[in-house]
Amino acid sequence: MSEHDGKTGNRLRKELPQEVPAATAPPPEGTPAEPQPELTGRQRLVKGLWPPRVTRAQLIFALLLFGLGFGLAVQVASNSDNDSALRGARQEDLVRILDELDDRTQRLEDEKQGLEKQRDELKNSSDQAEEARRQTVEKERQLGVLAGTVAAQGPGITMTIEDTKGTVEADMLLDAIQELRAAGAEALQVNGVRVVADTYLTDSGKSVSVDGNKINAPYRFKVIGKPQDLEPALNIPGGVVQTLEKEQATVTVERSSKIVVDALRAVERPDYARSSSQ
Repeated sequence: MSEHDGKTGNRLRKELPQEVPAATAPPPEGTPAEPQPELTGRQRLVKGLWPPRVTRAQLIFALLLFGLGFGLAVQVASNSDNDSALRGARQEDLVRILDELDDRTQRLEDEKQGLEKQRDELKNSSDQAEEARRQTVEKERQLGVLAGTVAAQGPGITMTIEDTKGTVEADMLLDAIQELRAAGAEALQVNGVRVVADTYLTDSGKSVSVDGNKINAPYRFKVIGKPQDLEPALNIPGGVVQTLEKEQATVTVERSSKIVVDALRAVERPDYARSSSQ
């Protein structure tokens, strides 16, 4: 064989395709299939759970459960914080707090009984029109006291705050007002300014403004209500008196069988609201 023929033969062998294994022929019809191994119970459970098949409804339900669980966790944590604060209080402080809660419950019960009495009087009166007018006049007087348009007198307390350091701010006086309201204050004035539902307080230099009226220390609160409820509410642990004393202010509270609240608010006619009966 010549050298040329040898090179040609080598090139032909290099260009030949590689051998392809023959495809396995399918088993003839009628041949029984090879049996698959039987799955165990655990394997069937895993196969049913994974991969997960989550529908939209299931996803929404899971999110709702998550939100509910998170809210419960926050509530439990909040209750735990409150319990911790009460757990560290003294026995006499706990008794005072319980008495205050009992007094608030009693006030609500008295209010409920008063409304039921008015209903029965109106229902059983021989002259229902006259009884309705009498109740209307009485209700108007009560609302006038709350709105600050009429003077009021009754048992209560006088609280005086001496602020020689100028450290008492508007938010501290506002806390005192809110605490007194929660304890059942029915009429209140500060340094000759009547305090009503929409009263606002702001800082004004070294003094405080109440509804735009500048007042200076000492701040004198005249409050009508049950003295046995008002004074303890101011002296609870971490309450108004302790907070003001931390600011180097001096607080004195005096009970009285007669407190006169005579600072008045002008009657304001609404610009747009009218009685629906007109």
